[in-house]
Amino acid sequence: MKSPILSLICIACVLNAGALSMHAQTPDASTDRTAPSYDMKAQALLDLQEVNKKCVDLAEALPSDKLTWRPSPDTRSFAEVFLHVAGERYAFLGMVGANPPAGFKAGEFDKSTTEKGHIIEALNQSWDFTSKAINGMSNADFAKLLPKLGPQANEGDVVYLLVADAHEHLGR
Repeated sequence: MKSPILSLICIACVLNAGALSMHAQTPDASTDRTAPSYDMKAQALLDLQEVNKKCVDLAEALPSDKLTWRPSPDTRSFAEVFLHVAGERYAFLGMVGANPPAGFKAGEFDKSTTEKGHIIEALNQSWDFTSKAINGMSNADFAKLLPKLGPQANEGDVVYLLVADAHEHLGR
């Protein structure tokens, strides 16, 4: 009696192992036609708009004489952080073909002003640029490869990095 049951268990294990090995060899990426769980473009725009609003609100709330304050000599001032956030939008989206405004100089933008009104204007102008650039991207654009960033990197990755980086600066 033990022998037939043991034989059935062994056969079941062998068949199960064969099925698992066949499944492991199936290329998931090429056959997966599942719709994404969310719209990356819409979510990125929503996140970036919220970060911009928070940055602008913070800049507006800070007294003008505190915009040059920095926690230590080797860190950015408030003004420099806000301008860095604004400037990175131009730099990141430049990697996917969006043209920054005439006269934009990435290396100098962080220190271009300490005037509160100009900082707020820079944040809002770079948000308008960002919104227009991302809205102008198609789903196919999000999938375009960018080999200079890595063999599997694509334009959607650049947008994702922009979102992650913006949140990181907001948390400082």
